[in-house]
Amino acid sequence: MLHELLTFVVDTITGLFASFLLLRFWMQVLRVRPPAPLAQAIFQLTDWLVHPIRRLVPGFKGYDWASLIATFLVALVAMLVDFWVLAQFPVQAILIMALFRVVQWVLYGLMALLVLEAIFSWVNPSAPFAPLIRAMNEPLLNPIRKILPSLGGLDFSPLLALLLLQVVHRVLSASLPALLML
Repeated sequence: MLHELLTFVVDTITGLFASFLLLRFWMQVLRVRPPAPLAQAIFQLTDWLVHPIRRLVPGFKGYDWASLIATFLVALVAMLVDFWVLAQFPVQAILIMALFRVVQWVLYGLMALLVLEAIFSWVNPSAPFAPLIRAMNEPLLNPIRKILPSLGGLDFSPLLALLLLQVVHRVLSASLPALLML
């Protein structure tokens, strides 16, 4: 019971922090400018970790590698705490689980962005955050829209993207035990 509670707390805190790191990375890749309060919050929360890493690993070709490395380090800390509580330290398993956790966070983040876009489109398409969310989803939805045009004025590309992300997540989850056996 204590292990489950500690794991829950660590997973929640690291997951939220990693989502800010991934959001920072994704916004810089797409070169979108979020509203000032959101940008300020993201940078204030993550600068303490990203800036030291950036001194060692500068950005390259418009990608903020320091944010991605920081995300992996957060996942690694989460896995270390989890395995420390279990009193097991298989290094290979910890690294694989940390990498899996980062991929999981990326998939969950993309799913959340799709859901947010759907909510904005139904509730208030002209909300201040709607253009930001739309811009962050474009790289994922444009290839799908080329294959699946809107039908009767309805855009099913977010639904298909959400379905594909779920499939990728399930495939990765099913293959994780085999990866841990390596």
